[in-house]
Amino acid sequence: MRARYGTPLKITAGIAAAGAAGLAYAAGFEARSFRLRRVTVPVLPRGMRPLRVLQVSDIHMVSGQRKKRAWLQSLAGLRPDFVVNTGDNLSDPEGVPEVLDALGPLMEYPGVYVFGSNDYYGPTLRNPARYLLEKAQGRHGLNGNAPAVGVVHNPWEDLRDAFDAAGWLDLTNTRGRLKLEGAELAFTGLDDPHIKRDRYELVAGGPEKGADLSVAVVHAPYLRSLDAFTSDGYPLVLAGHTHGGQLCIPFYGALVTNCDLDTDRVKGLSTHRSEGNTAYLHVSAGCGTSRYTPVRFACPPEATLLTLTAKD
Repeated sequence: MRARYGTPLKITAGIAAAGAAGLAYAAGFEARSFRLRRVTVPVLPRGMRPLRVLQVSDIHMVSGQRKKRAWLQSLAGLRPDFVVNTGDNLSDPEGVPEVLDALGPLMEYPGVYVFGSNDYYGPTLRNPARYLLEKAQGRHGLNGNAPAVGVVHNPWEDLRDAFDAAGWLDLTNTRGRLKLEGAELAFTGLDDPHIKRDRYELVAGGPEKGADLSVAVVHAPYLRSLDAFTSDGYPLVLAGHTHGGQLCIPFYGALVTNCDLDTDRVKGLSTHRSEGNTAYLHVSAGCGTSRYTPVRFACPPEATLLTLTAKD
C-alpha cells in the first residue's frame, strides 16, 4: 500500500518556508527600518510657544551597527528644543564609544537622561517564551524574580560622564531644571524600576513651583511609578523599555510589555489616571533590540518628536 505523505509534507514545508521568510523580514529588514513618530501633547501654559522634544530610547547599541548610528546622528537635523533619553543605550560592553558617536550631534542640544537595566548589565540569552510565562505569572524584572547573578557589568559610568560633560541632566532618582528660550522646565526622574532601583521617596512632592512645565522621566513604565507621578500631579510622563512589544501580531498588537503596564499602552501616547489626577504618558518603542533577539515584527524601531503645545 502506498503511503500518502505528499500533502502533509507540502504543508509542513510551506509553514517552514513562511516562518523562515518571516524571520528574515523581522531580522533583516524591519529591525533596521528606523522611523520617526510625531506626537502632539497639549501640556504647556496658555500663550507659551510650542516646544519640540526628541525622545530616544532603547538603543541597545552593539558594535558595528553603522546604519543605526547614522540614523541617530541624522535626528539632530530636527533641531529639537531638548532631548530626552529614556535609557537602555547598551547591548554590548564595548558599545559605549559607538553610542556616544551616534548621539554626539544630539548632545549639542539641551537634554536629560535616565538609565535602564541594560545600561548597568549586559543582556543574557533567554527563551522568548519566558516573557509570556512571566506575564501569566505576574512576574516582571526583579519584581518577584530572583536577582540577577553572574551578569556582565556594563561601563555605564563612562556614559554618565560623557552625558554630564555635554550638559545633559542626570535624573537618576533626582530632579533638575532646563532653561530654554522663553521657558523654564523642571524634570523629575527615577532609576529603573525593572531592577528595583527606583526611589520615589527621594523625589516625591510633585511639580516644582515656578516652572512652566514639570516632566516625569523613567525607563520602565511600571504602574507604581506611573501612579506616584500621576498622583503627585505631573502632567506628562516619558518612558521606554517595552520595545512596543517587539514581536507583535498584525491587526492585534503586542503580546507582552515586559512590565506590569497593559498592552494597550505598550507604545505611543496615552493617559494614566491615579487618585483623581490624569497624566499624559508617552512610551517609546525604542530603536534597538537585545543582541540575542535582533528581530522586530509589526513594530518598527523608532524615535519620537513630541511637540508640546498649550493646553486647550
